[in-house]
Amino acid sequence: MMEEEIQSDFLIIGSGIAGLSFALKVADHGRVAMVTKKAAVESNTNLAQGGIATVLGGTDSFDLHIQDTLVAGAGLCHPDVVEMVVKEGPARIRELMEMGVSFSLQKGQEQSRSSGSPFPFHLGQEGGHSRKRIVHAHDMTGREVERVLVDRVKSHPNIRLFENHTAVDLITISTRMKRGLITTTHEAICCGAYVLDRKSAHVKTFSAKVTVLATGGAGKVYLYTSNPDIATGDGIAMGYRAGATVANLEFVQFHPTCLFHPEAKNFLISEAVRGEGGVIVDALGRAFMGDYDPSKDLACRDVVARAIDTELKASGQDCVFLDISHKNPDFIRERFPNLYQKCLEFGIDMTHQPIPVVPAAHYMCGGILTDMNGKTDIHRLYAIGETACTGLHGANRLASNSLLEALVYAHNASCRAVGDQAVLPEEPFPDLLPWNPMGTSDSDERIVVSQNWDEIRRLMWNYVGIVRSDKRLARAKRRIELIVNEIQEYYRDFKVDADLIELRNIATVAELIIRCALHRKESRGLHYNIAYPLPDDQRWKKDTTLRRPFLG
Repeated sequence: MMEEEIQSDFLIIGSGIAGLSFALKVADHGRVAMVTKKAAVESNTNLAQGGIATVLGGTDSFDLHIQDTLVAGAGLCHPDVVEMVVKEGPARIRELMEMGVSFSLQKGQEQSRSSGSPFPFHLGQEGGHSRKRIVHAHDMTGREVERVLVDRVKSHPNIRLFENHTAVDLITISTRMKRGLITTTHEAICCGAYVLDRKSAHVKTFSAKVTVLATGGAGKVYLYTSNPDIATGDGIAMGYRAGATVANLEFVQFHPTCLFHPEAKNFLISEAVRGEGGVIVDALGRAFMGDYDPSKDLACRDVVARAIDTELKASGQDCVFLDISHKNPDFIRERFPNLYQKCLEFGIDMTHQPIPVVPAAHYMCGGILTDMNGKTDIHRLYAIGETACTGLHGANRLASNSLLEALVYAHNASCRAVGDQAVLPEEPFPDLLPWNPMGTSDSDERIVVSQNWDEIRRLMWNYVGIVRSDKRLARAKRRIELIVNEIQEYYRDFKVDADLIELRNIATVAELIIRCALHRKESRGLHYNIAYPLPDDQRWKKDTTLRRPFLG
């Protein structure tokens, strides 16, 4: 059966804040195709509770935000990137407000939604921040931003939204680039992607002049995660397979406080709870963070997650507790309406009792390496949002810098991509081969998928988690190589489906995380190896990069 080819000027894979923002900014300059695995609103953005870090006056300053970001990043942030993102933040917040995003305002400002007001926002504070600078929509910031952006995308005449479509692989071609008088260098150009229509089970060809990876993170590589089920590292895996450079994948951020309850799945307890006075305590009610950092409960996430991990291993308990019950109950209900209701569903009244919490995989600080405009080292391929490694986060992301980065890089990438597309307005689309399923059959061994899926996630949690060792990492490397080979053999023999695509991707990302972690012989930020407990600036104050040779 010959499948249709969908042609567009811009192909965007992913529908979080980065992909949606990019789509809206380029839609007046060409045809846009947006591919998303399930419904457009199902993304990490939609689950983001805390908010967006940005400087909006008062006693805050760009220099303070820059310094907080650099300190959190443990020496690996790119200072030029940090300065650029921080200084671009206020403009991006104004854009969101002009589009209709309703951020929480100060008392008395609720009726004023004008971006011209000098200081209307209610600002929160989170771990690692020296000032209150978190713009939020109560405790449902991501949902509010996603609502506005999705509505605008769905109503734009130049944007086609393909829900329930899963990207399989990027399509690249090789060109010979002339350098002086010699024409020998081969370079990759991205021309689109093969995409599985999950309803029809057929793979379609999407061709585009510009392709953008905005697929979010890879939390599902780990057994316990705050991420939704869609977070399987698809963009990172596809980019790497196509020949793009990836960087710093050893730096996996584990959020310190996910709800611990047998019926709760992937539910995060926002860092804003600690910002408003919440205290982490053990089963006996002892507040222990003062033993680990002078900032106590407002220490950076890597410090808090390791402290909790240490306490749990020492005590043998299953969880610790986050207690904000000493605050006024009305304040708690007003500030955290979503958290309050969700906890009540599990029989926990956070106004009167502590919340049981554990760390869980939350955010990838590494990803596909990009420049300051989101460009990768494959021509016409961009990566933005959590899929990318921009240099902003370094070895540890500062709380609420993620949505900020997504907004700023969507803006920068859109400006550059419009220019890329504009210089080729009459260039015909290349002749691309359709997906070829020849030699494959329907699988009669689904157990291979479920077994390997479970094994990878347990392997990563036990051997490549919050605290690592050379021995555990080496064991993980040996096992993941066997699993990857087994999956590749299965992939060659059977027709692709959504589960197989995601399994292949989490295996690829798991292998990349392990390789990066083995390479870094020190402890820095989110990467802690008991064999090398201290950072080594002389040898390791640099990015870890990996690249697969281009095979196009």
